[in-house]
Amino acid sequence: QVRLQESGGRSVQAGDSLRLSCRAPERTLGTYAMGWFRQAPGKEREFVAGVSRTGRRTQYADSVKGRFTISKDNAKYTVDLQMSKMQPEDTAVYYCTAQFDASGVNVYTQQYEYDNWGQGTQVTVSS
Repeated sequence: QVRLQESGGRSVQAGDSLRLSCRAPERTLGTYAMGWFRQAPGKEREFVAGVSRTGRRTQYADSVKGRFTISKDNAKYTVDLQMSKMQPEDTAVYYCTAQFDASGVNVYTQQYEYDNWGQGTQVTVSS
């Protein structure tokens, strides 16, 4: 298991930008595929974005494609989620997640594919 900690969640207005950061052990960034999920009250946890171990491949949920960008910063030992054009529908607790990946090319999009989860950070978007 690896220790993950999200940060950056706060209240913003619709149309604003916000960056979430997930700090992880160095070995996590080097050997793990990473992802972001979110869960709104009364709803199931859903996939938001994922990045391969190498950082070369990414995948996004249709609801955020073109607005959110996931990236790795190995120097800072972080995986970030840059969000733009925020909408009220983006309101949720956002979770960072990691999964060991030997291939280096996989991007995981399902909850069951990840074994490691952070505590979550709250994002609230007002109209």
